[in-house]
Amino acid sequence: MDHDAPIDPDRIALGIQQPWAELILRGTKRLEIRSQPTRQRGLIYLYASKRPSRLPAAAAAAERHLIDVESLPFGVLVGTVMLVDCRPCRLRDHQAACVPQQLLEGQFAWELSNPRPLDVPLAVRFLPYGVWFYPFKRRPVG
Repeated sequence: MDHDAPIDPDRIALGIQQPWAELILRGTKRLEIRSQPTRQRGLIYLYASKRPSRLPAAAAAAERHLIDVESLPFGVLVGTVMLVDCRPCRLRDHQAACVPQQLLEGQFAWELSNPRPLDVPLAVRFLPYGVWFYPFKRRPVG
């Protein structure tokens, strides 16, 4: 995929706090852990939320992977990734999720592949209004 290509208004975005978004783009974090399952599949935009994660696990992951969180982009689209599956978490998922095992209990693993950082982060036309949002068109009705 050519990341200098025109934006795709029909592509949905997932809001993710830093440093998680950076770890996904690096291919280190291959599982996004959420409390709810998703039926969404396919190529999605990654939106780096305006605020960093305050979880101790996020600070530990940033330190472990030598990430200076303050230097990362916030409030912009930072790349794309394929969302290929969703399933209940397993204890052995902690490495691919970059979190301690105790954060996985009762959660769902959203399986990610083929992360592609954008050459230049993109400003969005419409701000997030939930977990999923369309950055370049109004929220569909219905």
